[in-house]
Amino acid sequence: MHITTIAIPLSALLLTACAPMAARYSQDALPATVQVPAGHQVAMQTVGVGKIAYECKAKKDMSGHEWVFGGPDAVLNDRGGMQVGTYVGPPATWANRDGSAVTATQVAVAPAGAGNIPYQLVKANPATGSGAMQGVSYIQRVATQGGVTPMSACSASNLGAKQWVPYQADYIFWKAA
Repeated sequence: MHITTIAIPLSALLLTACAPMAARYSQDALPATVQVPAGHQVAMQTVGVGKIAYECKAKKDMSGHEWVFGGPDAVLNDRGGMQVGTYVGPPATWANRDGSAVTATQVAVAPAGAGNIPYQLVKANPATGSGAMQGVSYIQRVATQGGVTPMSACSASNLGAKQWVPYQADYIFWKAA
């Protein structure tokens, strides 16, 4: 009898602890430039974990050298930590394990704090394959950690060198409401 009395409050506590995972996603804390326009709703929330490639290249104006973004290589996990897809590039491609995939065009970026790649809003192109990516209209990159340009020198002596930088970010997929 005493065990039943404890089990009920513990199960209620576990349900309460899980409630934030199901909470509605809010854009209120994001800069306006990377907020999804009205008329869209969240279709899927993922956490991208991986690395970003940078390559040491000559500056376009030939005034020196710089690290240039090369592309991502990440897995997309659901909020429970299970892999649901990948994010690779170029071109930037979000692919679901169900065979559907989408590419996109950048709309805006906004600073995300020192040492973190910026927040980003992209407008999705029509998806290929049938599945979760069908109908995706926008993708937001938020909650970024790491992924910035390498701190090591980029010069004539290491021209063409590539470096992978670890990063993590939430990718929020939106569809028209």
